[in-house]
Amino acid sequence: MPAGSVPVSDAAGYTVRAVAERLGIPTATLRSWNRRYNIGPPQDRPGKHRLYTEADISMLQRMLTLIRAGASPAGAAATVRGPAPTLGERESLLAAAFALDTSAVSSRLEAHVRAFGVVDTWDLLCRPAFADIVDRQLGGEGCIDVEHLLSWCVISVLQRTNPPSVPDAATPIVLACTSGETHSLPLEVLRAALAERGAGARMLGADVPAAALADTLARSDRPAAILLWSQQESTALTSAVRAGLDAGARVLVGGPGWEAVLLPEGVERIDSLLDAADRLA
Repeated sequence: MPAGSVPVSDAAGYTVRAVAERLGIPTATLRSWNRRYNIGPPQDRPGKHRLYTEADISMLQRMLTLIRAGASPAGAAATVRGPAPTLGERESLLAAAFALDTSAVSSRLEAHVRAFGVVDTWDLLCRPAFADIVDRQLGGEGCIDVEHLLSWCVISVLQRTNPPSVPDAATPIVLACTSGETHSLPLEVLRAALAERGAGARMLGADVPAAALADTLARSDRPAAILLWSQQESTALTSAVRAGLDAGARVLVGGPGWEAVLLPEGVERIDSLLDAADRLA
């Protein structure tokens, strides 16, 4: 990258000027392609958060190659975007997953995220696909590997399409699984849904002891909002909730593990990904 062409931050992405200099084309061309062909940051994202990801730049590089070979900008854009996805269509996704075709799975997921956003991709495509895989497992089919590959692809695509944003909100957001809880995928999806809205979050991931959670909250110079995820009742630990409350944090809990747990007053239960994103963003 030429001198001076640096991203706003390594996590947030690249400005239009940085991308234009990197590719050797005018910024006006990039803005035009973004507006006309939807190549680049989503149009409905606030201006200061409309930053290009590495995935966006890769698409632009392929588009430039096609144009230099004689394609029109519109034709090149249609080629790099691929066929328009159908909302919630999971048969082809599952076929690619059972073939262990990481590239095909990722391409289908990325196209769906770009067309319909994180929440609809999770609720209408990914969750039903995982449910189908689990049904086949319960029927005796050995496909845990398929479940793991799909999970990895979901996380990888969300990192590319909605990279972590700088946590600059008045109330810092912390996402953590409780101690012993290893199912962090829902938090990865929530982080991406927040980033899509321009909200940054501190992701602690799986199996976070209450003491580590308290340490994280103590590092903040202002009270945080924390979402604790538990997939099963055995990991729905009120010690984590207490650590948040003792630090003066706003505490939200999500996941089926909390359903039968009596929670202290003031703790908020979230019902869905959309509910969590609305409350936190």
